[in-house]
Amino acid sequence: MLGFIIVLLIVGLLAGAVARLLVPGPDPIGILGTILVGVIGSFVGGFLGYVLFHHDKGEGALQPSGILGSIIGAIIVLLIYRAMSHNRGRSRRGMWGSRRGVFH
Repeated sequence: MLGFIIVLLIVGLLAGAVARLLVPGPDPIGILGTILVGVIGSFVGGFLGYVLFHHDKGEGALQPSGILGSIIGAIIVLLIYRAMSHNRGRSRRGMWGSRRGVFH
């Protein structure tokens, strides 16, 4: 069980770091945020791989296609995170960037 958690953290860090390198723009989330994006991306990538290709669980966890799926999933999670954090910042400032609103 401990080995699984360590592998999950390492793959999460790898997938999250590659996703942050491939998607341009600032991400002030730190190393724990990078690991979290990678771990969630691994689950998203694994789910999408199972839905699209119907691979069996008995084929093993560490495969090149699994790591590639983790990176793709981490990119998806990172883009969703950016969209959510961008919308949250926009709603506080108003439509044109003013803190007081559009007509003030």
